[in-house]
Amino acid sequence: MSHGTESLKILIADDETLIAMSLTTMLQNIGHRVVARARSGQEAVEKAREFPPDLILMDIKMNDMDGLEASRRILAEKPVPIVILTAFSQKDLIEQADAIGVSGYLVKPVSENDLLPAITLARSRFVQLRALETEVGDLKEALRSRKLVEQAKGILMEKEGLTEAEAFKRIQQQSRNQNISMAKLAEAIITAGNLLSGKKG
Repeated sequence: MSHGTESLKILIADDETLIAMSLTTMLQNIGHRVVARARSGQEAVEKAREFPPDLILMDIKMNDMDGLEASRRILAEKPVPIVILTAFSQKDLIEQADAIGVSGYLVKPVSENDLLPAITLARSRFVQLRALETEVGDLKEALRSRKLVEQAKGILMEKEGLTEAEAFKRIQQQSRNQNISMAKLAEAIITAGNLLSGKKG
């Protein structure tokens, strides 16, 4: 069932063996390879160094060091798409994860159907954040831009029927053509979007 998707090297960080095992099976079913498993945040940081993964599934609650701290350390060393696994839809944790530069999150229990779109989206968000970071030269600024770009993408997806990746490409190309930053362009799209929806109502 690996419909044309490339096989990714994935690191799983979860202190619950059963969850880690079921994730491993699901990932293999969709054509990916689990290169390492970590049972703690500290171990996740070490394993990420030892077996550089293409993507990390990181449980948010682990004994010694939580998933957010582990993610922060890993991203500081070598940026990689990280999907946070959380058993609770805790808004504040998700916002904290976003602020670190995590690429996505999944609420447990995770099903195979959730996994594929989450990985695809996380990888595309990761590439987009890197592109923004290259443009503005600073992660904090890039994360601020990302919020605007996410909003602008949503508008383009809705109005033009584009996919998430197409919407980003369009913003990226337009910003180059017009020689303005993606954040500035995103702001313009959001303003225009608000005006358009205002007219309808």
